[in-house]
Amino acid sequence: MKGKLFGIGVGPGDPELLTVRAIRAMKECGVIAMPDSGDEKRTAFDIAREHLAEKSILPLALPMTRDPEELRKKREQAADLICEKLAEGKDVGFLTLGDPTVYSTYSYLHKLVVGRGYTASIIPGVTSFCAAAAALGQPLCEGGEPLHIIPALYGDLDNALSLSGTKVLMKSGKKLGDAIALMREKNLSASMVERVGMKGERLIHDVQAEAADAGYFCVVIVKEPADE
Repeated sequence: MKGKLFGIGVGPGDPELLTVRAIRAMKECGVIAMPDSGDEKRTAFDIAREHLAEKSILPLALPMTRDPEELRKKREQAADLICEKLAEGKDVGFLTLGDPTVYSTYSYLHKLVVGRGYTASIIPGVTSFCAAAAALGQPLCEGGEPLHIIPALYGDLDNALSLSGTKVLMKSGKKLGDAIALMREKNLSASMVERVGMKGERLIHDVQAEAADAGYFCVVIVKEPADE
C-alpha cells in the first residue's frame, strides 16, 4: 500500500500557533521532510521540534534561487526522494512555514507527487500576514475593503501599491527602500512586523517614520491614504 504525502503548515514562528491537525499529522507520519538549506529548514524544524521525537528526517536539497532550471531540477529530485518513501508505504509530512498554499515550496512538490499517481493532502497553517496583523493589533481589512497579497521582490511595485484596499508586502527585504519611497509619493501609511512569532520579533507601527531595514522574514501592511 502506498503512503500519503502531507503538506503541513507550521505557522509563522510561535509553536503555540501550530494547529491540532498539524500536530496530529506530524505524529502519524513516519517520515518528516524539510528543505536542507536556508532559514526555512531551521525555523520550521524548531517550531515543530517537540512533536518530532524519534521521527525519520528526510532532508531535501531545495536552494533559495530564482534560476528556473535549477529550481525545476531540484524539485524533481526532491519529488523522487519523497516518492521513494511513499512507495515503501510510509506517510511523509513536509513541513513548511506559514501555510502551504501561500508562496510555499511545498505547492510545487504537491503537484509533482500527485502527477506521479500518489495521494497528497494539505494541512493549512496560520499565515504570517494574519499573525502580523494580530501582533500589531490592527485589522487587515474591514467592510468591503479588498486585500492584496504581494510578493514585493517580483513584479511592478508601483502598480501594486496603486491598488485599492490593504496591500500586504511579503518577501520585501531587498525592496523595502523602494517600497517606502513609493509609499511617500502615494501618501500611504504602513506598519511592519519582522520575524513575527520568532525570537527577535520587531513591531514597527510607522515604516516611513522609522525608515526600517528588514530581513527576509518581514511582513509590511500598507493601508489606504490617511485622508481617504
